[in-house]
Amino acid sequence: MENRHLVPMIHVPNVRATVDWYQSVGFRAVNLYDDGTPDGLSFAIMAYGNGQVMFNQGGETSTKRRREVDLYAYTDDVDDVYSQLKDRVDVIEAPHDQWYGMREVIIRDLNGFWITFGQEKPQPQKGT
Repeated sequence: MENRHLVPMIHVPNVRATVDWYQSVGFRAVNLYDDGTPDGLSFAIMAYGNGQVMFNQGGETSTKRRREVDLYAYTDDVDDVYSQLKDRVDVIEAPHDQWYGMREVIIRDLNGFWITFGQEKPQPQKGT
């Protein structure tokens, strides 16, 4: 059995604040590492379903509308995600249907990175 998979690593200004924010939107902490930094965390692995993302110290803040990396999280119910988060996060785009068969909502995290939650739309049956 081959154990190959890709996990993005994002450098952020404050790992502790990032972990707290991601937990508040439904991610879970897989591993947290403390190397004595003032905020208590220097590195974290977070998960959403089977997907993971790593957060490492040393990132910088940005005022750009969109950062260098976006995260795409597959979900079963975009509208439910939106209803749970809309009053607590920065919503970039409310739920909408895309031409490529996905229903999506886009939010921005505390570091300015976009997270798109996407759900496959049922495709109409041909000839019915």
